[in-house]
Amino acid sequence: MTPVNRVLDDQDEPALLRDQFRQLLRYRALLALGVVIGLIGGGYLALSGEDTYTATGEVLVRSAISDPFASGATADKGINIGSERQTAVSDTVGTLAAGTLLKKGDDVAARELLAGLQVTNPPNTLTLRFAYTGATPEQSRARAEALAGAYLAHRKARTEESIKNISDGYRAQLDPLEEKRDLLEKQIGVGAADDVTSARANIIVSISELSRKISELKALDTTPGYLNKKPVAPTSPTGPGLPLLLGLGGVVGLALGLLLSWVRLVFDPAVRSTRELVRSLGAPLLGTLPRERGAAGSVLAIGRSGSRLAEEYRAVAFRLAYDPSFAESRRLLVTSPRGDNEEAAAAAANLAAAFAEMGRDVLLVEADLRTPSLAGALGSAAHEVRPPRWAAEEGDGSWPTGGRSNVDVPGSGAFALIPGTTVDNVPRALTSTPVGRIVAEADRPGSVVIVLAPPVLSYADAVALVDRVEGVMIVCDPRAVHRSDLERIREIIGASGGHVLGALLHPGRRRLTRSERRPKSARRRNGGDGPTPTAEPDAPEITGDPTETLGLRSLTLPAARR
Repeated sequence: MTPVNRVLDDQDEPALLRDQFRQLLRYRALLALGVVIGLIGGGYLALSGEDTYTATGEVLVRSAISDPFASGATADKGINIGSERQTAVSDTVGTLAAGTLLKKGDDVAARELLAGLQVTNPPNTLTLRFAYTGATPEQSRARAEALAGAYLAHRKARTEESIKNISDGYRAQLDPLEEKRDLLEKQIGVGAADDVTSARANIIVSISELSRKISELKALDTTPGYLNKKPVAPTSPTGPGLPLLLGLGGVVGLALGLLLSWVRLVFDPAVRSTRELVRSLGAPLLGTLPRERGAAGSVLAIGRSGSRLAEEYRAVAFRLAYDPSFAESRRLLVTSPRGDNEEAAAAAANLAAAFAEMGRDVLLVEADLRTPSLAGALGSAAHEVRPPRWAAEEGDGSWPTGGRSNVDVPGSGAFALIPGTTVDNVPRALTSTPVGRIVAEADRPGSVVIVLAPPVLSYADAVALVDRVEGVMIVCDPRAVHRSDLERIREIIGASGGHVLGALLHPGRRRLTRSERRPKSARRRNGGDGPTPTAEPDAPEITGDPTETLGLRSLTLPAARR
C-alpha cells in the first residue's frame, strides 16, 4: 500500500495556534528579555514611588421629614444619589472644607483638596463613601473628615434655605389675606350684609391653611444625613506593594516578550515550521535526523549498534522505497540548498548503506567535482576495485570512468562508490556519455543509483544532472534555510524536468561541550582510558504532523518496478 502524504488543512485552527506558539518559543532570548524588563519596571515603580495613605468615611444621606416615625415615611424621598455624589465633589464643598482645615492649621486650596478626593456610592444604598488619599495618615484622616463634614453642612444649609424660601412665599400670600380679613371685620361691625360674612369666613379658611403649611415647614427635621463611618488614620500605605508590582511587571514583561517574538517571527525569512517547509518546497518531509554526540568524525551511522541516527536513515530509505516516483526510476539525487555539502554527503552515504542493507545493488556517485571529499571521509571502509569492462574500454581514465571503490558496511553489506575528482571542465564532465551509462545502471532489477551533487543554489551542477536523475532529495538545516530558497529550488528543479521527492532535515553543527574543548593532553592527564561516554542523541520533536517521518517497520520490499 502506498503511503499518502497529507498536508494539514490551513483552517485547522487548534493546530495552527499550537504551531504559532511553538514558533514563538523559538525566540527564548526575547521572551526572557521582556520578562526582565517587566520585573525591572515593576521594581522601579515600587521602590521609587512615594508612599500614599487613604482614609475613608461613609455618610448616609437623608431628606428633610416632619415625622420620621410615622408610617409610610421614607428617608429617600426626593433624593437623587447621583446628583448628591456630584455635589460632594463640587467646588462649594471644597471651599467649605478648605476653610475648616485652615482653622486647624492646614492651608490647602480647594482645587488641590478635591484632587485627592474620590466619592463613590455602593449599589442600592443611600451612602456616599468619601476616600481621600494624602501624603501622611493624619492628613488623609483630617481631610476626609473635613470634606464629609463640609458636605453635610452644605446640604443642611441648602435644605434650610429651601424651607425659608417656601415659607417666605407662603408669608407673601398670607399678608394680603390678613389685611382683607381686617377690612371685612370692620364692615361687619357697621352692619354689613350676609355676603360679607361669607367672604370673611372663606378668607379665614385660606389664612388657616397657609398658617398650617408654614408651621409644617418650620417643624421639618432638616438633618442632612449621618456620618456612619468616621475616617481613621490608615496604618499602611496605599498601593499594590512590591510583590504585586513584581508579579504584574512579570506578566506585562511576558506579554512584551511575546510581542517582540511575534515581530521577530514575522520578519524572519527562515523556515518557521514543518508545515511551512512542506508548503514552500512542494514536497513531504522525509525525516528529521537526531543529533548524536558519538557520531562526530564518523560518516556512516549504519552499522553502529544502538544508533538512533541509523534508525532514522533506515526509515527514510524505507519511505523512499515505497514512493511511487522513486520505485519507478530508482535514481536519487542528493543535494543541499547552500553552504558546504558535508551533511548531504553523509546522508547520501548512509542511504546507500541502508539500501544495501535491504539487499539492493547500490551505486553511489559523488558528482561534487569542485570539493570532493566523500572518499576521504569514508576512510578505510572504501577500497578500490576494478571498474566495469565498458568503462575500461570507453573511458580515458578521467572521472567517472577513472576508478571505482567498494565500501564495506559492518553487518549490512557493501555498496559501490565512484568518488569525485577535480576536473578542468565540470559541466562537460557532468553531461558526458559515461555519466549517462552509469546512471542507466539503475534500470537493472534490484539496483539503486544515488548521485551526490553540490548545493543547488551555489552551482548549476545539480541542475545539469536533473534530466538524468529525476528524483531529488534536499538535505537542509531548518534553522538556516529560507523560504525563498525552497521556493526557488522547487522552481529550478521543476523547470529542469525533475521533481522533489522530499526534504531531510539535519540539526546542524552543535557547539562543543567543555569536556570536548579540552586539549588531548589534559584528557590524558585525567585518565584517557576511562569509559567512552554513551551517545545521548537529541530526540526530534514529535508534533503529530503527518508529514513527519514514518516509523521503522519490518516489512518485505516489493519487487523492483521497470
